[in-house]
Amino acid sequence: MVTALQVPAARRRLPWIALSIAALSIAVAVLADWIVPHDPEAINPINSLIPPWFEEGGTAEFPLGTDRLGRDILSRILLGTRMSLGVAAIALLIGGLFGTVLGMTAGYRGGVVDALIMRVADTFLAFPSVLISLVLAVTVGPSFWVVALVLGLVLWARFARLIRGEILSWKERDFVALARVAGAGGGYITVHHLLPNVLNSLVVLCTLQVGWAIVVEASLTFLGAGIPPPTPTWGGMVAEGLDFVEAAWWISVLPGVAIVLVVFSFNLLGDWLRDRLDPQLRSV
Repeated sequence: MVTALQVPAARRRLPWIALSIAALSIAVAVLADWIVPHDPEAINPINSLIPPWFEEGGTAEFPLGTDRLGRDILSRILLGTRMSLGVAAIALLIGGLFGTVLGMTAGYRGGVVDALIMRVADTFLAFPSVLISLVLAVTVGPSFWVVALVLGLVLWARFARLIRGEILSWKERDFVALARVAGAGGGYITVHHLLPNVLNSLVVLCTLQVGWAIVVEASLTFLGAGIPPPTPTWGGMVAEGLDFVEAAWWISVLPGVAIVLVVFSFNLLGDWLRDRLDPQLRSV
């Protein structure tokens, strides 16, 4: 039984497993070109459907096996890490920057500006994110940059809604009123007084949305509207292995495991950051 005195200690404990997986995935994304054992796009039918090393017929040369075209699964998963995290990083940069600016503008200005921005944001939030991303990706055409841009355009509404709520609270504080009395303009107050107070919320939201971006990117690629082949992606690998699930389960299962581990680790890390950076949760 967990007592009230034990709960804060649990919240303060750093999630080492999640942090290790997240750090490892980032390191793999950066160093993928130097650590892949084989060319992930090289086709060699002679090596087709070799099982992982721990199954009968597996070899140490291809520790996680090969797909139907003889491509190394390990190399493709490692390069797929770069694709997934790269899309997530660019999408968060676009959506976070765009959404933060609009959210701060809506919260500080209020009135018609606030109503207009929030109605547009509510429209984006009302529709399923995957559906919006799928329609936009199919309309423009599948590619790495198109997927990243589409996810960024979907994400901005989440950032705008959160930041707008934060600004509505902070702009009523005494230090903002004193800044107005001192003659500070709206732009100066927003950048120098309000923005630093919402950075914690931005960091938490960014961490939590990494997993969402990875899942949506994998879903779009799985449906054929994401990053096109032969570029190795986790969603593409899962789709390629559907016809061989019984005979060669590793083609789909192993990249699926990679998706679960990375998404789960970033979500856990985001929850821990939320508990640590939110003053209300920290003082429970």
